[in-house]
Amino acid sequence: MSNSNGTSQEISNNYLDMDLLRFTTAGSVDDGKSTLIGRLLYDSKSIFEDQMEAIEKTSRSSGEEKVNLALLTDGLRAEREQKITIDVAYRYFATPRRKFIIADTPGHIQYTRNMVTGASTAELAIILVDASKGVLTQSKRHAFISSLLHIPHLVVAVNKMDLVDYDQNRFDKIVSEFRTFAKKLDVDNISYIPISALKGDNVVEKSEQTSWYKGATLLHHLETVKVDSSQNIIDFRFPVQYVIRPNQNFRGFSGRVASGRVKPGEEVLALPSKKSSRIKEIVTKDGNLEEAVPGDSVTFTLEDEIDISRGDMIVRKNNVPNVTNAFEAYLCWMNEEEMELDKSYIIMHTSRTAQVFITDLIYRMNVDSISREDADTLKLNEIGRVKLKTSQPLFIDPYQINQRTGSFIIIDPASNVTVGAGMIRAGSTESKKNGKSGSDSKKKSPNVVWQPWNIPREEREKRNGHKAKVLWFTGISGAGKSTIARELEKRLWKEGRQTMLLDGDQVRHGLNGDLGFSPKDRTENIRRIGEVARLFFEHGNIVICTFVSPYREDREAVRELFPEGTFEEIFVKCAPETAHSRDPKGLYEKAKKGEIKNLTGFDGEYQAPKHENAVVIDTDRQSVEECADELINKFFHICPKRLKK
Repeated sequence: MSNSNGTSQEISNNYLDMDLLRFTTAGSVDDGKSTLIGRLLYDSKSIFEDQMEAIEKTSRSSGEEKVNLALLTDGLRAEREQKITIDVAYRYFATPRRKFIIADTPGHIQYTRNMVTGASTAELAIILVDASKGVLTQSKRHAFISSLLHIPHLVVAVNKMDLVDYDQNRFDKIVSEFRTFAKKLDVDNISYIPISALKGDNVVEKSEQTSWYKGATLLHHLETVKVDSSQNIIDFRFPVQYVIRPNQNFRGFSGRVASGRVKPGEEVLALPSKKSSRIKEIVTKDGNLEEAVPGDSVTFTLEDEIDISRGDMIVRKNNVPNVTNAFEAYLCWMNEEEMELDKSYIIMHTSRTAQVFITDLIYRMNVDSISREDADTLKLNEIGRVKLKTSQPLFIDPYQINQRTGSFIIIDPASNVTVGAGMIRAGSTESKKNGKSGSDSKKKSPNVVWQPWNIPREEREKRNGHKAKVLWFTGISGAGKSTIARELEKRLWKEGRQTMLLDGDQVRHGLNGDLGFSPKDRTENIRRIGEVARLFFEHGNIVICTFVSPYREDREAVRELFPEGTFEEIFVKCAPETAHSRDPKGLYEKAKKGEIKNLTGFDGEYQAPKHENAVVIDTDRQSVEECADELINKFFHICPKRLKK
């Protein structure tokens, strides 16, 4: 008996010691999310006999020939009747390697808000794609939201491979299409797995039907993917939920550690009072702890009597969040009543509640093309970047750094309904490389109403006989940007194309003559040029821009002004020694004499493009003519020899 008890206790301890993976499933309607989860539960033997009997009975009563595994997660009666997922369904199961919590989220567009709720705590998202339909808008929408929520791992499960006879070419085509789309997402780890949730192929067991697929099964991937990668263990943040004082001898501050670690004896700071003290004890119901880590629900006692209340935050003295009442965030609108600017809402951020006003909608996201759109409001399930102002300061971090202190919800005080969920991007006091605050990144003139273009670009393109395009040449001085761009424009003009060449020297002699070369001025220079390029683009032109544009962030901001596929970044590079020897404007010579400081390519920073679509031109190895030939052939599909005649 003792051996049996010991073995049972050992199993229990092993279970408690296993790590936990929270993941969500998402995708378009009828992609098979609920069926996939049912298959995972069924094949991993995580279903009780009475559950199996119940779904078998329900399947028979519905006239289905096979057991409908989706019924394991479609728990609401309305869901079973409509055979769709409406609410977020959570399921728990475990294998010998790991414990899991699954959030099965709806695929219908009207339930996108539920997907945000289900994915908010996930470390992995499974985006299902129907092999017979390909990548649909809703699949892209959910992938974008997963990226926005900074879910570190994505799995694209190409489901229903049985409907396409397990065709490898079909799988490869979907993977290629999704990869092209995913280049615009902020996700580093994406895996692609061909499956059939209905048949069980590559879900738990390897499938003989896909012998061409050499990767892991879905369950094996879930068991082995790295967890806790998004957990912030550096920045200590402790939102105070309750002040406990059972008697005159004990005063403790209770809550849950949002991030970071702390030990007794360490110096801490209370916000907003900025009074400091040291941790005396870390108290729990099971005894005192030697260290508190993220997720621990604890009570701190301090060595000094300082005033701390619910909604305050305890942090390390030399690691303080942004204390502000004005910041920017991505906001997912979750209510049928559209968002109202300057209306009084309630914001809940960690344990702090305050009045909040949405003062500006900077842009709305088009989740299909991952582009920005001008808009006056957000409607149900729409996502946009907004500016907010609160009645009292909040203690915030950018969401990408700390998900706990970087997220919030907005409540309508009249109905007490949650109307929005947000992810903080920048605070008004956040310092950037160029000295700008995040909230100043896009200023708007007051009382100005956007007017649509009088003659649409599409009409101008028809008259011109070609599509509008922006070619953005970037690289250090002397790399050859302007020389190549001038040769390219001459050839396109000869072909009858409508072109406009914007060159750095010309712009700085006029429009940007008031700007210097500080990081802040360089950013403003590129911002203005981007807006000018947009005007010429909407006029139907091929806009050729030649600017050093040293900061990657600035170039990406310009890219986002244009529709997908119309902005091409061309990185003109050469060895620094080559550029110094060319020195067409004598800048490097002046830099060597100390007459110019922070010259890009000499002692100033240049950030080369990371975008996978950027075209690289190496002028150490290619002549001007060869570079122009390559660009003509790549972007305009014109035989270069024809242009030379």
